[in-house]
Amino acid sequence: MVLTMDPTLAARTLTASTEIATAALSGDDPDAVLGLVVRSAAALAEADLGLVMALSDDGGVTVEAAHGAQSPVGLVLSPRSSAARVARGGVPIVADDVTTDPRTAPYVPRELQVYGPFAAAPFGTRERRLGALTVYRKRGARPFTPAGVEVLTAFAAQAGLVLVLSEGAIARRRIGVYEERERIARDLHDVIVQRLYAAGMQLDLLTRRPARKLAKADAARIAEVIDQLDTAIADVRAVVRTLRNPDPEEPAADLAESATAEVATARELLGFAPSLEIVGDVRDLPTEVADNTRAALREALSNVVRHAGALRVTVHLRRDDKHLRLTVADDGCGIPEGVTRRGLRNLHDRAERLGGTCTVRSSPRSGTAVTWEVPLPG
Repeated sequence: MVLTMDPTLAARTLTASTEIATAALSGDDPDAVLGLVVRSAAALAEADLGLVMALSDDGGVTVEAAHGAQSPVGLVLSPRSSAARVARGGVPIVADDVTTDPRTAPYVPRELQVYGPFAAAPFGTRERRLGALTVYRKRGARPFTPAGVEVLTAFAAQAGLVLVLSEGAIARRRIGVYEERERIARDLHDVIVQRLYAAGMQLDLLTRRPARKLAKADAARIAEVIDQLDTAIADVRAVVRTLRNPDPEEPAADLAESATAEVATARELLGFAPSLEIVGDVRDLPTEVADNTRAALREALSNVVRHAGALRVTVHLRRDDKHLRLTVADDGCGIPEGVTRRGLRNLHDRAERLGGTCTVRSSPRSGTAVTWEVPLPG
């Protein structure tokens, strides 16, 4: 039998569905949207209580939103309850008295035993069953009519479809945000950081050319600019890390990727490509270890560019069960007498901060080898 919906009730149903669609697809808080759904359902059904119940993994249902005299949010109903059967099977059910009807009575929780007339409609779509939308009237009130159940069922289907669609829209927006964050992080890391780093290296090399002896004040000014560039690089890297890893408890970005980028920058300044060997998995290191290792590699390569005059440079990164070891070796002239030891001090400080060590072997005949090693948490 086909029932004809009252035109006024049909208009109210359409208005409520449109309001829910606008809220859900605009990205409103999901709890607020569910509250709007259950308020609308209770009003359309002229019910004393309306509940939105979410289907659980075990086949039961849990009250997620409520509107009426009682609000049993969090109440869990058995998988054998009528609401759970409606949620799983997709077929609505109606009872004149929920506490006496043999289909519903055995599984009515104490909190709902003050009610009589009851109706439940599946909430969601055939492919994506979300749960059930249930309405109740006080015991002794008039039962829900077939037309009223039809309205409830149509409304539940429309509202459920809107929520399913909104889940997809929210997921797409979230993916778009992540992709944009990654693009910005990549541009900052691959372009801005590398240019700042190269500019600092060129300035530092300028101060060391014998043919261009700078006044002490000019040399000091350039050194200050180099320090500012180093600080800017550290700040940009922190921004990149936050963009790629907004959760500070998450592991740092892949150190292998960063090491490859540092070696690529050194290649541009040296005129040849240093060799890079990575042994072990360096993708899931603690953030502090990864950041300090990345900075140590950059500092060691900076020293090679500035001082070594090398023809060959090797970078070796090894992780075992207990340690992470970085070795940067060159065949240059060693560390000249009288040059600032600030970079080497930074290497030592970073290692000691993590409970590790840094050793430097250098001579005019064999070049320089920096070994930087820190322990890893067990």
